[in-house]
This record gives sequence, structure tokens and C-alpha cells, in this order.
Amino acid sequence: MSGKYDDIINLPHHVSATRPRMPLTDRAAQFAPFAALRGYEAAVRETARRTEEKRELAEETRQELDTALHRIRERLAEKPRVRVTWFVPDPRKDGGAYITREGAAAQLLPLERLLVLADGTRIGIGDIAQIEWI
Repeated sequence: MSGKYDDIINLPHHVSATRPRMPLTDRAAQFAPFAALRGYEAAVRETARRTEEKRELAEETRQELDTALHRIRERLAEKPRVRVTWFVPDPRKDGGAYITREGAAAQLLPLERLLVLADGTRIGIGDIAQIEWI
């Protein structure tokens, strides 16, 4: 059986007279895997990350929230403790998440439409889904 490389198959391995041999560790690095699609895995994780849609509140729930905010405004000097659940939009994709935090109500800013807790948390009144007294 004869092949197209028969004339060179038994020749000695070439060794350069001018260049040193490459160390095996450097040679192995040539064949190491690399990130051909840098950032791809992060993009896949971001796409898979779940967000919630902002729920539309029933009229009854809106009235309950208005009543709770009115009570907070009346008692601001007492710094009433409340548990507030509100919607926070996701900065990178549609939707967001509902967050619940407990704290003392420190300010109610009607012009900015904000409820401010004593720890400095600023909550948009239009994003509030629930207020509980604690």
C-alpha cells in the first residue's frame, strides 16, 4: 500500500538551528480552550433571570392604600412602623420584582409621590402594592 507521504514519512524530525525548542507548557497552552464568545454565558444568565410583571391593583386595594397613607400622614410625628411591599422595575429588562421592607415611616412627600422610611428608603407611592401596620 503506498500513500502520498511515503517519500517523507521516514525522514528525521526537523530541529531548528536558530530557534530554541518551545517548552512543553507553552506548547500545551496553544491548545487550551478559550472564550470565543466572551460574555455569552453572562448574556444567557441575564436572559434566564426571571422578572415579575407589575400587577394592576383592584380599586378596593387602591382605596385601602389611600387610607393607609392618610393614617401615616396623620401619625408621622409618631414614626409609625409599617411593612411596605412595592414594585421595583428591573433596570435591564422588562418587568421587575416586588420588595417588602419593614421600618418607621419618616416622611410622606406628596409632590414627589414618595414615602420615605427612617432608614432612607424611598418608595414611589404609585409602586406600593401593600401597607401593613406592625
